[in-house]
Order: sequence, then C-alpha cells, then structure tokens
Amino acid sequence: MADITRRFGWRHLRSAPTAHICHHSRGTLVHDGPGLSFWYRSLTAALSEVPVDDRELAMSFHARTSDFQDVSVQSTVTYRVNAPATAAARLDFSIDPDTGIWRGAPLEQLATLLTETAQQHALDVLARTALSAALVDGVAAVRQRIADGLAAEPRRSATGIEVVAVRVVAIRPEPEVERALRTPAREQIQQEADRATYERRAVAVERERTIAENELASRIELARREEQLVEQHGTNARREAEEAAAADAVRAEAEAARLVRLAKAKAEAAREAGTARAEAQAGWLRVHADVDPKVLQALALNRVAENLPRIDSLTLTPDVLTGLLERLGRGGAPGAGGASGAGGERR
Repeated sequence: MADITRRFGWRHLRSAPTAHICHHSRGTLVHDGPGLSFWYRSLTAALSEVPVDDRELAMSFHARTSDFQDVSVQSTVTYRVNAPATAAARLDFSIDPDTGIWRGAPLEQLATLLTETAQQHALDVLARTALSAALVDGVAAVRQRIADGLAAEPRRSATGIEVVAVRVVAIRPEPEVERALRTPAREQIQQEADRATYERRAVAVERERTIAENELASRIELARREEQLVEQHGTNARREAEEAAAADAVRAEAEAARLVRLAKAKAEAAREAGTARAEAQAGWLRVHADVDPKVLQALALNRVAENLPRIDSLTLTPDVLTGLLERLGRGGAPGAGGASGAGGERR
C-alpha cells in the first residue's frame, strides 16, 4: 500500500519499489512506474497501484478419481504481474487518493482466476486416473498439467499475469480410505516386524542352547577331571601305603636281624661267660681241694664278714673274752668252736 501524506491541500505519494503506480490527471497519464514519489491534488488525480512482486497463492480443492474416490489436492502457485498497465486496465487496482487503500479487491480476483483455472486442469487429470495411481504418480502429473494449463490460458496472458512456478504439495484420499489403504502396508510391516522378532527370538534361543551345551560340556569335563583327580589321589595314597608298608617291612626285617644278631651275641657272650665262670669255678675248686679245712673255714668267715651288715659298736662280755683268750692260748681258731659259749651282744 502506498504511503500518502497531506500538506496544505496537496497530497504526497511514496510507493514501494515492488508497486507500479499509474497517475492520471484529467485523463492524462502523468506518472507511470514502480517506486514513484510525487505531489498531486486529490480532486483531479486517478491513482492505480499494481504489485509487481512474486506472490504465493495456496490452493486446496477436492477432486474425484476414475474409481469414484474423493481426494483433496493441496498446491501452491507463484505468480507476478508482468504487465502492470494491462492488469490495471483489466482489473480494478485503483486506490483512494486520500488513504492509498484499494477501492476494490483485485488480488482476490487474480486468486479466483488462477485457482479455478488450476482446479479445472487438475480435475481433468484426476478424473482419468485411478486412486492408487493418483497417490503414486498423481503429484507430478497434476503439477505438470496445471503448469501447462496456466501457461496456455488466454485470460491469464490478457490480464498481464505470469506464472512463475507451480507446486503440488499432496494428494490425499478421505481419512477412511487412507486408513484402509494403509492397512495392507501396515500389516506387511507388522508381519516383517513379527518375523524379525521371531528370528531374533530364535537366534536368542539358539544362543542360549549353545551356552547351555557349553556349560554342560564344561561340567562334564570338570566331572571327568575330578574323577581323574580322585583316581590319582587313590593311586597316590595306595602307592604311599605300599611304600610305607615296604619301608616298615624293611625296618622290621632290619630290626629282627639286629635283634637276632644281638641275641646271638648275647648268647655267645653268656656262653663264653659261663664257660669262663665254669673254668674259674673248676680252677677255684681245684685250688681249694688240697687246702686245710681250717683255712677254708677262715676264708668262709672272711667272706661272711664281708657280707655282714655294718656294725656300729661291739660289746664284749667277760665270758666271751675269757673263752677267746683260752682259745688263743691254746692256739685254736677264733671261730672254730666258740659258738656254743658265745655270750656277746651286738649293736
């Protein structure tokens, strides 16, 4: 929209570079071009403002396919006015000289023209296309048909409009039909997911089985080795017992041989000692065979005296001394016959 200011009964217009201004005064074209700025009198001025920038027109309409299914088409048309004078002559782009506001709705007229033209060509394409084909390849076909149709539309060129681009965003069926169409693909995807799940479970079960088999094999191997260990322990214990028994037998034999040798030595020594004693006794007897009996008695008394107990004191009575002196006087032995007259006391 143009920027208009008031100064002492005059008006000043300043337009944007994307707006084409046509200024007529008393039927004469005074100013014509984009981005103008000038003074004018509102009572004698006729102003038109035509936008020359690119504009986006979003369209949404319904169509029917060859199999009688309703679809909605969403598209966008980019256009611009390439002949502002022609457009101003065919459509009402005039603005109020005091406010700069359009007196009509020219952009709505352009939108209606483009929308109806594009819808006509889109309906023509979709009416000959099945729903499945329209959903798969319909976007490209409808876009190309709309672009060709708008390019060949005579009213568009007569109005001074240029179509810059055409875009078809989507072609959608009704929600119920769309859900029905999604069901087979969804079921197939679900089946693939289930199959993947089953395969994953099968792989997991197989791995668990392999792990269990490995654990069982490990246990069997461990039990076998434990059995070998027990057998080895038994063999070692048996060998130790045998070695100990053999050692005990050797020790017993050695001890028995030692005892036999010792007994033999003792017997030999006893025999030798007995022989020696017998010979000594015989010699002793032979020596004493021719000795006087009194001498033998004296030796016997000497031997008896050696074996008597210890005598601390000896008391002799006069009777004993008398008899002893008598015997000594006679030259007799002290112990030859004095036993009958002994009257002494020992302590």
